[in-house]
Amino acid sequence: MKTLYLFGSAAPPVLEMAAIVEEGQARGWRVCLGLTPTAMRWVGTQVTELERLTGHPVRSQYKLPGEPDVWPQADAILFAPATFNTVNQWALGLTSSFVVGVVAEGLGKGIPIVTMPCVNAAYVQHPQFDRSVDTLRKAGVTVLYGEGGFVPNQPGERRPEGFPWSLALGAVGGILNG
Repeated sequence: MKTLYLFGSAAPPVLEMAAIVEEGQARGWRVCLGLTPTAMRWVGTQVTELERLTGHPVRSQYKLPGEPDVWPQADAILFAPATFNTVNQWALGLTSSFVVGVVAEGLGKGIPIVTMPCVNAAYVQHPQFDRSVDTLRKAGVTVLYGEGGFVPNQPGERRPEGFPWSLALGAVGGILNG
């Protein structure tokens, strides 16, 4: 069974993680869930159910030295939703967050990584965002952003079709099942 690390940061689609875990499992994957500290606060009341679904602790913090790793090794990582802050931290190598540290290290370990940002049209006007997306793509990350991926919405806007999870899961499926 292939293992997917599913990571998310604090954007509204993170509240849909139970359904995404179940979808990954329906595709035959073992799913381990990691969240930024703020995303962990957002899903607070769902953590017990998410841990039941995955069979593993939901992680948002680094383990202490000497503690065993409680997750199996990843065959692929999906980081979605990835906020403006997360994308920029990752591209700049700022690993104060557990999940950003794992994907930064995952690049060096050769773990296939897919990410789909969830950012609004105001944030993407900042010049660092395009540089960060370009940096991640050059590092080998599949970044589902722009045409064929997440297209930014206006601040405060929610699209009726929702976050394009099917694109993200399809990209991961191409890795894990291909």
